[in-house]
Amino acid sequence: MKKGQEARINRWGYFFTAPFIIVFLLCSLYPIIYTFLLSFGDLKGLRSDFSFIGLANFQKLIHDKYFWEAIGNTFIIWGLNFIPQIGLALLLSIWLSDINLKLRGKPFFRAIIYMPNLLMAVSVALLYRSLFTYPGGPLNQLLFNWGLHEEVARDGRVIFQAFNFFRNVAFTRGLVAFIQWWMWYGHTVILLMAGITSIPLSLYESAVVDGANSRQTTWFITLPLLRPMVIYILVTSLIGGMQMLDIPFLLTDMRGGPDFKIRTSTVYMYNVAFQGVNDYSYAAAISVGVFAITLVLSLIIFFFLQDRGDLKKAHQEAR
Repeated sequence: MKKGQEARINRWGYFFTAPFIIVFLLCSLYPIIYTFLLSFGDLKGLRSDFSFIGLANFQKLIHDKYFWEAIGNTFIIWGLNFIPQIGLALLLSIWLSDINLKLRGKPFFRAIIYMPNLLMAVSVALLYRSLFTYPGGPLNQLLFNWGLHEEVARDGRVIFQAFNFFRNVAFTRGLVAFIQWWMWYGHTVILLMAGITSIPLSLYESAVVDGANSRQTTWFITLPLLRPMVIYILVTSLIGGMQMLDIPFLLTDMRGGPDFKIRTSTVYMYNVAFQGVNDYSYAAAISVGVFAITLVLSLIIFFFLQDRGDLKKAHQEAR
């Protein structure tokens, strides 16, 4: 191929990649840089300009008990979601990938399992909020028809009233975790199935020849070789969990009630930025703090779960 013709082809390549690069620069890279710079400023209220105040926002963030409570709430909800998610996803992915089981309709079950991931989180949150609405929600009406209600003593009388589900911290946390699990476990199943299908079939055939059963091949072949995929799922789930906003925001009073026990880190950031004092710079500092925590935890997860043989080999190659 001549140099002139190759140069013309390269120019067409730049032309087709330019839209992505432009959108990335305007919609991703610029907001990230602006948020980082804003975290060192004092922008709040109706002002359009700000001055740099150094690390004052981060010093405030370190001593902000509400921020750390929000971080704790985030980890509790994420843990309630992720632990059953990875457990069920492993079970389903192994079943749907096992040739010996000869399950019928595997593509259908894969589609059904993945379907909740296609729904908008906002619509799902509003749906569940309407189901558990106090006092006239569908569930409360059904419970009243069954004779189930809350008894409250007032002025010496017993009053029957509907259940106010969203006043209960355990229920609200469990509902948020359930919605997160229900929407994302199908995505995890698909990723784990992709990891299982990438394992060489010859390993299973050799194990069967040596007398291994399905449980042994799963325990000694499938699970160890799924380690890289599990690490990827764990890190990406952690990143998504730290950004949990729409479901806890819309399912509660938009402030993470009751008692702010459902207020995640991003809900707290939204409250600071757009509700109340409108302290945009401090909200930017919160987002940077969440990013730093997520980065540190991701590195810790990668270091402790990564195969020591791979780390040693990478170190030797680096030297």
